[in-house]
Amino acid sequence: MSELVVVLNAGSSSVKFSVFEPTNSDLTLIAKGQIEGIITAPRFIAKDAAGAVLTETRWEAAAEEKAHGKAFEVLGAWLREYTAGSKLTAVGHRVAHGGPQFSEPVVIDSNVLGALESLVPLVPLHQPHNLQPIRAIIKTRPELPQVACFDTSFHRGHPRVADRFGLPDGLYQSGVRRYGFHGLSYEYIAWRLRDVAPQVAKGRVVIAHLGSGASMCAIKNGKSVETTMGFSALDGLPMGTRCGSLDPGVLLYLMREKGMDVDQLEELLYKDSGLLGISGISNDLRDLLKSREPRAIEALDYFIYRIGQELGALAASLGGLDALVFTAGIGENAPEIRRRVCRDAGWLGIELDDAANRDGRPRISRPGTSPSVWVIPTDEERMIALHTRRLVAPTDVAIVQNI
Repeated sequence: MSELVVVLNAGSSSVKFSVFEPTNSDLTLIAKGQIEGIITAPRFIAKDAAGAVLTETRWEAAAEEKAHGKAFEVLGAWLREYTAGSKLTAVGHRVAHGGPQFSEPVVIDSNVLGALESLVPLVPLHQPHNLQPIRAIIKTRPELPQVACFDTSFHRGHPRVADRFGLPDGLYQSGVRRYGFHGLSYEYIAWRLRDVAPQVAKGRVVIAHLGSGASMCAIKNGKSVETTMGFSALDGLPMGTRCGSLDPGVLLYLMREKGMDVDQLEELLYKDSGLLGISGISNDLRDLLKSREPRAIEALDYFIYRIGQELGALAASLGGLDALVFTAGIGENAPEIRRRVCRDAGWLGIELDDAANRDGRPRISRPGTSPSVWVIPTDEERMIALHTRRLVAPTDVAIVQNI
């Protein structure tokens, strides 16, 4: 009987999942999929490792308060049928925030769940949805081990000075500090660098996780030193619909002079800003690259400009730069963005190999030049599965040593 690990990544309007089987010193993906449009037009699709569709179904949207419950019901029924004859050993969850207390993935019990619920005010748009499937599984399969893997924990080793704001110390002690996010992606890339580019894996590396949500991270000897996101996932780079770094005086002005309340500000900063807000056209970078509208061009220019600014700051925090790595949806699939970022970073010594960049090769800088530049696909789900397997099967030495 084969043993399986399921990974769940639950968001506000979608649930992504992956099913892994332990093999030798790694985990093999055997199925993945998602439920999207949970509140508006639910659609469930599952595919095998080769991308062939295993099942696809749609249903009428339920009332918002019941929509996620219905989605988990559909997913649970399919998983039970698909894994029949195998042993489901654990479920790993992506959880946005681990706060100051969780610096490592952890097996979930009632105390852990209570601690994670207390962090909801820090990420109100993410954490509640991450916790919903955990509660559902506790109710239906209380004996099944569940593991929480945090987007913040990879950054918990930062020096104190990198975590602070210029605010009174009492606020820092109460949790108002820079946490950083996308940690599972950065951890995976740091792990893969040992195979892809062992000569730079222990060096000074900046990883650019560029997608609908975007951030960058400075890594030294495989450890996070600095990152662009801070207290929330709004900070740093402009994103699809999020603003990125913003003078807090703007918020005071909008409240005092424009009469905006907290809910209106949240809508503005999370959903109406970034590439969408500047362009007025789309939050999808692919649409902006095709457009010749001046505002679309300006949105791209601003995106590239801010990446360059953050790259310089992160290189300074490392005391130099040995490698730049592009990852995530934009980083992996937009050679024009990579080209422009590398062009502007010529002052750092970066020299792009245009043919390698167009072809999407792993190394896209000219041979023999430094810093080197790489394109490495991320795999947060595999990172979650590895951590989950390590925690629920600690005697599996091969899996433990692999991370």
